[in-house]
Amino acid sequence: MNTSLFPLNLKGRNALISGSTQGIGFATAQALAGLGATCTLIARNEDALQKAVESMDKSEGQKHGYLVADFSDPEHLRVVASGFFKDHTVDILVNNTGGPAAGPITEASTDAFLAAFNQHLICNQILTTLAAAGMKTGKWGRIVNIISTSVKVPLKGLGVSNTIRAAVASWAKTMSIELAPFGITVNNVLPGATSTGRLAAIINHKSDKTGASKDAVQDEMLEEIPAKRFGRPEEVAALAAFLCTDAAGYINGTSIPVDGGRTGSI
Repeated sequence: MNTSLFPLNLKGRNALISGSTQGIGFATAQALAGLGATCTLIARNEDALQKAVESMDKSEGQKHGYLVADFSDPEHLRVVASGFFKDHTVDILVNNTGGPAAGPITEASTDAFLAAFNQHLICNQILTTLAAAGMKTGKWGRIVNIISTSVKVPLKGLGVSNTIRAAVASWAKTMSIELAPFGITVNNVLPGATSTGRLAAIINHKSDKTGASKDAVQDEMLEEIPAKRFGRPEEVAALAAFLCTDAAGYINGTSIPVDGGRTGSI
């Protein structure tokens, strides 16, 4: 195979990445910029956005930018994003939103489900429909959703997250079918236990709930992972970035775990 036909290069491509001031979102933005893409970051903290943009790779002359939006308010996001798309198009969209609070499903309120549904599925729908219009015109696009391995095997103590993440995966599969004729792919990256603030919050919650020490909770989690370690945000970002390249043009509508082998399904 002549790999020169599929260079891992995104120079000249424009990317929009949500939840991108920390963790997996920021690592993904860095990975895309490292391949030459010009990135626009979206999050609610403007100070964090400014610092993130300043630290990103600009070796290909990129002029990265940001949008301030709160994903707990879908209508605010719609206004901000609609204003952006009046004057811009993007080739790449990365949908990434922080996960719902941990806890068993039997103790979850209906409000928790509604809030998570809005933050994840509704906000994804808003950004994707706006971005897809320009992608259709250009006959090329990449949409990557950062979800969770729970779409394959539900995770203990994450009742709301398991439910909403599964809805997003089904939404994404449907979107992939409808957008494929336009040269647009839609794929899901499924992080396992990754060293982020989200993982720390899950460990803290379980420790508080059970009375076990944080170290004991962490050791129990590591025992379930064949690799015997937590993932790094950069490792998840590497897959997301690859899915945005020309080399991944025939990968569509799939969900790929990055979990050290933990997920108990093929």
